[in-house]
Amino acid sequence: MKSRLLWFSVGALTLSAVLSVLSHYGAPLPATLLMVARWIAILLFALYGVFRRSLTTWILVAMLTGAALGHDWPQVAVNLRVISMIFLRLIKTIIAPLIFATLVSGIAAHSDLRKVGRMGIKAIVYFELVTTLALVVGLLAINISHAGVGAKIPPAIGESLQPQKLSAIDTILHIFPENFAKSVAEGQILQVVVFSILFGIALAMVRKDRREPMLHFTESLAETMFKFTNLVMYFAPFGVGAAIAYTVGSTGMGILLNLARLLVTLYVALLVFIFGVLLPVALLVRVPLKKFIAAVAEPVSIAFGTASSEAALPRAMEAIEGIGVPREIVAFVMPTGYSFNLDGSTLYLSLASIFVAQAAGIHLSVGQQLLMTLTLMLTSKGVAGVSRAAIVILLGTVGSFGLPVEPVFILLGIDQLMDMGRTAVNVLGNCLATVVVARWEGDFDERSALTMRVATAPGAAPSE
Repeated sequence: MKSRLLWFSVGALTLSAVLSVLSHYGAPLPATLLMVARWIAILLFALYGVFRRSLTTWILVAMLTGAALGHDWPQVAVNLRVISMIFLRLIKTIIAPLIFATLVSGIAAHSDLRKVGRMGIKAIVYFELVTTLALVVGLLAINISHAGVGAKIPPAIGESLQPQKLSAIDTILHIFPENFAKSVAEGQILQVVVFSILFGIALAMVRKDRREPMLHFTESLAETMFKFTNLVMYFAPFGVGAAIAYTVGSTGMGILLNLARLLVTLYVALLVFIFGVLLPVALLVRVPLKKFIAAVAEPVSIAFGTASSEAALPRAMEAIEGIGVPREIVAFVMPTGYSFNLDGSTLYLSLASIFVAQAAGIHLSVGQQLLMTLTLMLTSKGVAGVSRAAIVILLGTVGSFGLPVEPVFILLGIDQLMDMGRTAVNVLGNCLATVVVARWEGDFDERSALTMRVATAPGAAPSE
């Protein structure tokens, strides 16, 4: 039943799109016919959503409904912005406690990094170098494709929000908080990040019996905020639908073409990163590519399908240990990488943040782009396992830089498609990082991997 409804709804949506294109570029068709075709297709898709019971499906339904409502009844659509603003306020309540909890628990939980010695230092240096390259690839991609240029957002938003003009000294001072509560209240995300990092380092230096209660608190707070995010995301279809309706009702349908360009830009950039950064790294440290690809195929597929890095973590750890990486290295590097080595998410955030500025018609200098994407890279630490957490981080950061938030709402319509790609690259990057650190430490045992593979083959006798 569900599959039939899906095919019927896809067919109806395709027919509606074809009729609209024919009417625009060929013989004009009656507006009533086009409207009826649109709404029948949307109703069929909504009926499929009732049976599918998926948040992603309902976000897509809301996006289509909002676009049709904004196109057919713009006078009604422009009054729906209050719904999207309610969603924005709920999201904003999440950002500061989520960043504080994830950063503090992530840093303080690894207070034994100094005991790990060379492995810890090499892992962190590698993580930051590779995520910086991911950031650069994302910035280059969006500045080449200009996916957000030409996207129209309501003029009132563009006029009310302008990037702050700060001198070099003011920019440096603006990074450091003078009052944590003030930073939270004003939505100064980078200041929250700086405070959280320093707090986490200080907590890591505290005696274990004094550190544990605060560490448990921050871990519980992080878990609670993730659940809070899940609750707020149930309101996402209403917020996204209202934002799309308001935007289309105010400016027209052009924003949807920009989203398609952004999606293509993201996947091209991810492929460039895989073949231009990860592959050369693998060749440089002599990773056995065939065995590595065979090992990571399953966890990367799980990550792509579920759009959650955590879902792939157990299988990824097992697979990397199976190709000859010692368990102690896997147990340290891979979970740490889930906080500090988010290659796909970093690349996506650099793309999405500049897309927002382009859609708003706001020019950002290279320095401003780097500062904003660096902020996003820092604030995204520790949220790899949570689906759509990147959207929460993106919303808070673009707002703190004086950019409009409506384009971010619109990104939710294709966020699942983007989340699948960036999450798969997160997992792939962490698997490679684990093998690279093992190679640097001289602990990668290819003979052990070969023996393990032969011993576990069907019909093989166990090795002695």
